[in-house]
Amino acid sequence: MSFSFRDASSHALVPYGWDDVWESEFAPYAEQGLVAGRVVRVDRAMCDLFTAEGPVRADTALVTPQDPLRVVCTGDWAVVDAVGGDPRFVRTLLPRRTAFVRSTSSKRSEGQVLAANLDHVVVCVSLAAELDLGRLERFLSLAWESGATPLVVLTKADTLEDSTHLLADAEAAAPGVQVLVVSAATGAGLDDLTAVLAGGTSVLLGQSGAGKSTLTNALLGQEVQEVQATRDADGKGRHTTTTRDLLALPGGGVIIDTPGLRGVGLWDAQSGVGQVFAEIEELAADCRFQDCSHTSEPGCAVLAALEDGTLPHRRLDSYRKLLRENAWIASRTDQRLRAEMRREWKQRSAAGREMYERKRGGGGGHRRTV
Repeated sequence: MSFSFRDASSHALVPYGWDDVWESEFAPYAEQGLVAGRVVRVDRAMCDLFTAEGPVRADTALVTPQDPLRVVCTGDWAVVDAVGGDPRFVRTLLPRRTAFVRSTSSKRSEGQVLAANLDHVVVCVSLAAELDLGRLERFLSLAWESGATPLVVLTKADTLEDSTHLLADAEAAAPGVQVLVVSAATGAGLDDLTAVLAGGTSVLLGQSGAGKSTLTNALLGQEVQEVQATRDADGKGRHTTTTRDLLALPGGGVIIDTPGLRGVGLWDAQSGVGQVFAEIEELAADCRFQDCSHTSEPGCAVLAALEDGTLPHRRLDSYRKLLRENAWIASRTDQRLRAEMRREWKQRSAAGREMYERKRGGGGGHRRTV
């Protein structure tokens, strides 16, 4: 596909995800002499951006809303002052296509945007620690809800002689999601992962010790992110990464490395939960009663699947737990505003995904394991 940018200098932004859709969104601001840039890091009231003229540091004071879901975050496309301002200010953000949102740990039940304008949400899980399928399902629920495409990466494959059974467990907990087994130490699986990430924007998420920064360095081909050894006692890391950094990959695409997440509370993720537990939703459609709670009702297809062993009890327990948590969050927040925001993100996500697939030469993703 050929790009029709008005200003040839905009081509410098293409490696960071710039396309015709963003160009159209930015057009009114270009006429005002403003500059477009991708947010690569946020540091309190300041942010670092990459623009067509190179790196820029700008003040975010003019775009600090009361709504925490609308604050500047890594991955945003921002409109900033042209050269000459000191300091330069972010004037506004271009509308997001996708966003990964979790609930904060505060009692106010607020949402927190971890990364914006994503094509892939990469959930990193260490094979050097016990595989927590419930946590994986939680991450994937939020990943699906973000509007991006989830991807599971089982890291540190070199610590096991055989990861076949863990791969099978992860695939069972992630229906419809590509699962890759990789080792940053040996390079196993990195070519497949690089091919998936090329051309788009991906965020790496997971607990401390999942190997995100080590994986980032392996993908970049250089030691950019500081790493530390995990604790032998529990396999957990020490939160080496303290900011969310957007970095350009040598083979195309950009990745956002993030600090380890201790908690990933759901945030308006009902449809995401439904996609993670697609087999339960399909079974529920065959229940005798439309409002079946899958506890004791006659003609319940879900309970029947439990009895014949086709549905593991663990999956149903996890499904119920996540639905309860999501319902509690929904009861404490403005559902109308959240629904409007989600609808807007999904519409823009569809436009962005179409552009992304065109740049890749068409063809959808497929499932691969190594």
